[in-house]
Amino acid sequence: MNLNFSAIKESKNLLAFSAGVDSSALFFLLLEQNIPFDIAIVNYNVRVQSKDEVLYAKELTSKYNKQIYIKDVKLESTSNFEKTARDIRYKFFEEIIDENSYEILITAHQLNDKLEWFLMQLTKGAGLIELIGFNEFEQKENYKIYKPLLDITKKELEKFLQKKNIKYFVDNSNFDEKYKRNYFRHNFSDKLLSEYSNGIKKSFKYLQNDINSLNLSIKPIKSFNELEIYKNQNDNNLNIRIIDNSLKKRGFLLSSAQREEIIKQKEITISHKINITLNEDFIWICPKIEINMDKKFKEFYRINKIPKNMRAYIYSLNLDLDELIF
Repeated sequence: MNLNFSAIKESKNLLAFSAGVDSSALFFLLLEQNIPFDIAIVNYNVRVQSKDEVLYAKELTSKYNKQIYIKDVKLESTSNFEKTARDIRYKFFEEIIDENSYEILITAHQLNDKLEWFLMQLTKGAGLIELIGFNEFEQKENYKIYKPLLDITKKELEKFLQKKNIKYFVDNSNFDEKYKRNYFRHNFSDKLLSEYSNGIKKSFKYLQNDINSLNLSIKPIKSFNELEIYKNQNDNNLNIRIIDNSLKKRGFLLSSAQREEIIKQKEITISHKINITLNEDFIWICPKIEINMDKKFKEFYRINKIPKNMRAYIYSLNLDLDELIF
C-alpha cells in the first residue's frame, strides 16, 4: 500500500480511532512509517462490543507507547444518532487539540466514504465543491484535518489487516440501512467500487484538479479575530466560493439551498451561528452574538454603513473604529 505521510512527519498528531477496519489499518500504517501520533476514542455505550473496542485501544497504546484519550457517553440510538455522535466526537477531539496543542487530526475516511458522500450530495442537488467534500487536508481555525486514505478502498484495508494478522472489530450497526449512509454504501458505493474502483479513483483526481484550478487566492481585505471582510467580486459564483472557503474553515459546509438564500437575501445567519452580509462593495462574515451596544457606536456603524448583523460582533472586539473605515 503506497502511502506518503511526509506532510505530518514533524507535526503533533492525533488519530481519531474506533478499532474498526479503517482506523485499525491506519494505526499500523502510521506505525510502519514512524509517524508520531496519539489516539482518541469515543464510547457511545450503544453496543456491548464497544467496551472491548476501548480495551483494544488501550492495549495498543500501552504496547506502542501512545497517549490515549477516551470519552465515555450514554447516547440513545435515535434517527438523529449519526449527527449527534459526530458532534460529540468532534467537540471531544477539538477539546483535546486545544488542551494539548495538537496540530493535525488524522481521520481514517477512505474511498468508500468519499464515494458515499458524493452520491448522497448528488441525490440532494449539489455543486462541485459540495460533491467533492472530502479533501486530503481541511484547514480548521486552530488545526488541520488530514485524511490520508481517500485513495484506498475498504477492501484494500481489509486485505492489509488480514495479511498482517492485525485484530480489528466490525460494527454491526454499519449494516443497518435505517442510517442513510449505510443505505448508500450497501446499495450503491460498495457495488460500484467492487467493479470500477480504478476509474472512480481517476475521476476523483480529475475532479480535485478541476477544483484546485478554480481555487481562489483571494484573501480578506480586513480581518479581525473571526471577522473577515472581502471585496465583492460582482460575480455570484465567485462570491459564494469565497464564502464557502471561509465557512469551511469554521466547520460549516453550505447546502445548495443556503447558497441560494445568501444570494437572494444578501444578509443571513447560517445555522444560528454565522452572520453573512453580501452588499454592493463587500462580503462580511463573522460569528453571531447578542450584545448591548453604546448609542454612539450604533450611530457610527450606521453612518459608515456597517451591516446590521456585523455590529454586535465588531462592538465586542473593542476595535479602534478608524480601522473599519475603508
